[in-house]
Amino acid sequence: MNEKGFKISQYACAVLLIVSSIALVAYQVIEIDDVASGLLYYVAQSFLLAGSIFGLDQYIRIINKHYHEHTNQ
Repeated sequence: MNEKGFKISQYACAVLLIVSSIALVAYQVIEIDDVASGLLYYVAQSFLLAGSIFGLDQYIRIINKHYHEHTNQ
């Protein structure tokens, strides 16, 4: 798998986690009028993983940019 396909799969995973978290919470609020603590744990973990996927990619871009600036001088 090439690098572009790998990034697309990372972003798709992150977006899917966020969307599934929101959908599950919305379903429980509408149907049960309550949110279970286990679901809140799932939401927190999903947002942490999605944030780390986007954050790590941004961090690597910044490091590569600085590396290329210093090696091209």
